[in-house]
Amino acid sequence: MVSKKQKVFIYPLLDKSCVYLMFNLSMERVIQEKISADHLLYVSLKYTKTCDVILNLITRWRSMIEIAMDRLLQKAKSKRLISSIPAAPKVKLEVLKKTFAKTSEIMETLNLYEFFKRAENAQKIRENEFRKNVNLKIFDKGDYVNVDLDKLKEYSQILERFISHLKQFL
Repeated sequence: MVSKKQKVFIYPLLDKSCVYLMFNLSMERVIQEKISADHLLYVSLKYTKTCDVILNLITRWRSMIEIAMDRLLQKAKSKRLISSIPAAPKVKLEVLKKTFAKTSEIMETLNLYEFFKRAENAQKIRENEFRKNVNLKIFDKGDYVNVDLDKLKEYSQILERFISHLKQFL
């Protein structure tokens, strides 16, 4: 008979070292996505100056945030902040917004993630491609958002703060 204080692992492979390994792998994937996105931002965009690179960068950032969101939900469940991890992406976003409402880094990133999701299917206008001031105008919430190099650097800083907070939280 097992007492309440003892932890019993149903799966023999999921002991504490395995859980720690899964944490490292998920953080490693987040960092790899960040490295790839930084390469797109500081190297590819510098030399090609196309809106396709901007769109690829937004897609890369969105996938990085999705990986981090899954890890945040796992940690919130283990800390008993939430009862279960939802399967639907929209519900995951709502749960995270409710759970981490007081954490500005996470809220900024979740709002940015919502914009990235909307940008995928939004109307886009490409301006100054192959020139110094490449600009992608994305129609969002009734207005055009100019996504240029300065805006991308701003997004990168938001995501950098998010990753540093994520490392501390996890």
